[in-house]
Amino acid sequence: MFIGEYSHNLDDKGRLAIPTKFRRDLAKGAVVTRGLDNCLFLYTKTEWAKLVEKLAALPFSQSNSRAFARLMLAGAMDVEVDKQGRMVLPEYLRAFAGLKKEVVIAGLYSRLEIWDETKWSEYKNQTESQSGSIAERMAELGV
Repeated sequence: MFIGEYSHNLDDKGRLAIPTKFRRDLAKGAVVTRGLDNCLFLYTKTEWAKLVEKLAALPFSQSNSRAFARLMLAGAMDVEVDKQGRMVLPEYLRAFAGLKKEVVIAGLYSRLEIWDETKWSEYKNQTESQSGSIAERMAELGV
């Protein structure tokens, strides 16, 4: 399970140090892809396989299903954690998420999200300011 928020820096080669507590879960490899809200999603191989099954089950005839599958699958890349606990994020994914030097890694149970630090701060501030109305909508969903 991934939880927490961690600040790290990308090096000149596009390598990102993964928080120590997550490295063991990612040791057998991982998949990074385009996420939502201009971030990247990072999955363990096991969680990625679960997501792919769900994407494959979407109705092929619906354009939104095809578009979402393309977003998630076409941009995906296998990545590995090196001996120093870093992984290389492909340039096209760094560009998609607007990653520069300072990034935030956010744990969201079954995945990690990788954000440009400025974008994360803006998103978090906006979300925190709307927490009451968000909580009310979640209550409608039974949360």
